[in-house]
Amino acid sequence: MGTEQAEHGWQVDGRCTNCDVARQLAPGLIGEVGGRSAVLRQPRDAAETGLLHAAAHACPTRSVRPPGGRLDAAQDPFPLALDDTVRLCGHNSPHTAGANSYLLHRPDGTSLMVDTPRWSPALAARHEALGPVTDLLLTHRDHAAHGRRYADRFGARLWIHEGDLDAAPDADRVLRGTEPTEITDGVLALPFPGHTRGSVLYLADERYCFSGDSFYWSRTTADLEVAESVTWYSVQELAASLTRAAGRLRFEWLLPGHGDRRRLPEDEMASRLQHLAARTRELRPRPVDFTAVRW
Repeated sequence: MGTEQAEHGWQVDGRCTNCDVARQLAPGLIGEVGGRSAVLRQPRDAAETGLLHAAAHACPTRSVRPPGGRLDAAQDPFPLALDDTVRLCGHNSPHTAGANSYLLHRPDGTSLMVDTPRWSPALAARHEALGPVTDLLLTHRDHAAHGRRYADRFGARLWIHEGDLDAAPDADRVLRGTEPTEITDGVLALPFPGHTRGSVLYLADERYCFSGDSFYWSRTTADLEVAESVTWYSVQELAASLTRAAGRLRFEWLLPGHGDRRRLPEDEMASRLQHLAARTRELRPRPVDFTAVRW
């Protein structure tokens, strides 16, 4: 049912910015209607209710509202384990364009954070409780808003690429050029200009790719896609970055800042990445249009 019909149940209020976060977490329950998210139907069991609680606690505008309107902190699932190595941080921030962020656990008990959730001392403490966070990895300028604050709280090194350095001028580590840089054992930074001049992929264990806004999984096309209508720097540079990477990147998990996550066998992911590079080489610059993104 739509928002108007869900007056006494779950609903999405008018603050929704159509960022897709809630739809990722509660597919089939929340969908896009008229250019924004809406509750398609009410939950039928506890598992579906849990999905809606996750969507509510991730929504950057707090637009997903339970019956009665008040979020229950006891129903907050974040940071949410995606597997035994990566957690989704949730609590997406309006100051990072509602981006997803992740916690990457390492074998020695430490963690790295890729981009950040909204700033909150309580959220920082929740992540600290899982082990020391040694590095905070920014994928690009749009996701930098809370980086310094979290890095200082954790005592972590803040990383960004020189192309986007003005968004985090007090970063502790500055990536340069287009060659890979080792962050720590098993974790590489791969500069990936295109979406912004300083966009970066972070690759872990030849299994996880934190792609920022460079590419994502689209539920609409059931494939890897680039947000061609929201490319701030150069779609031609993005095509060049993809062409350099295609054929040599190996990963199973695609973990983007915007758009959906996806796990596929690495050979299939590699093949889809090569096809994405070929499609992107055919694109030409176009005006920025958030409504044209194929979520």
